[in-house]
Amino acid sequence: MKALQIAEPGAPEGLALVELRDPAPGPGEVLLRVRAIALNYRDLAMVKGAYPNTPTPLIPFSDACAVVEAVGEGVTRVEPGDRVATLFHQAWLDGPPTAEKLSRPLAQGAPGMGRELLVLSEEGVSKVPEHLTDEQAATLPCAALTAWRVLFEDGGRLAGETVVLEGTGGVSVFGLQFAHAAGLRTIVTSSSDAKLERARALGADYLINYRRTPEWSAEVLRITEGRGAETILEVGGAGTFPEALKAVAVGGKVGVIGMVSGMPNAVDARSLIRSNARLAGVFVGSRAMFEAMGRAIAFRGIEPVVDEVFPWADAAAALRLMERGGHFGKIVLKVG
Repeated sequence: MKALQIAEPGAPEGLALVELRDPAPGPGEVLLRVRAIALNYRDLAMVKGAYPNTPTPLIPFSDACAVVEAVGEGVTRVEPGDRVATLFHQAWLDGPPTAEKLSRPLAQGAPGMGRELLVLSEEGVSKVPEHLTDEQAATLPCAALTAWRVLFEDGGRLAGETVVLEGTGGVSVFGLQFAHAAGLRTIVTSSSDAKLERARALGADYLINYRRTPEWSAEVLRITEGRGAETILEVGGAGTFPEALKAVAVGGKVGVIGMVSGMPNAVDARSLIRSNARLAGVFVGSRAMFEAMGRAIAFRGIEPVVDEVFPWADAAAALRLMERGGHFGKIVLKVG
């Protein structure tokens, strides 16, 4: 089989297709043929050598749609021919997170998805909604589940409440789609008017161009008549974190998801104390959460936004597109 591998992380251009031995499933395992891989900022950081505990040589990527080719003895959750997504946390099946449950993320404690064939435990895959294409289904394991967890798992939101979606990357666009479907009021920020118009087409209620309005928290407070937003999907880091703390409602939640613009230097503890808001670190979610999300996606007919699909041999170009923020929604690699 072929795999995308980088001998020593440093630059996306170091990724190369290599030949590896075909794997075979053992008891309780499934053999998967990967069809599509969705990119995350974590993948870019790993390939560039900027992510902690990155293995070498590295076969990157965690989010994939695959077909079950064969199963080992005792497998009951899936059968050959089933279309499945790979679960980011291979050991987090249900319940609250623990150190043990978070110990085997894909591309670190478990295999990376940048390969044609791989073997995983049957517990580490879940079937995907039938109406999705392979490319759409590949986007679900990290970005979609992260947004779903912030909105509905760690204290569900009520219809009519306000959600701020920072930017128009994968997590934020999924958050917009889920929030709109649930009757939440949505505010989307971006530096691009064109991207904001695309967000409007997906149901965004209010749009803020943060280039023109860098102190966008004031606009959130204006829109909400001074109350602030009950939930903020915080993906920006140093460039957005201070504004998120000013924009969150009393008793609200800031879901800390990413640090695209770097780590914040400090937390304004006084703002947190005054607002009684919660800072909640979010590192994807469990299999049970994923399957609840999948049922909602199927029921509502939600279709993930795939901005561009690259042949997997062009993974470096796809990662560079992500690096410069040129995408809306998700970037996907087509395998084969």
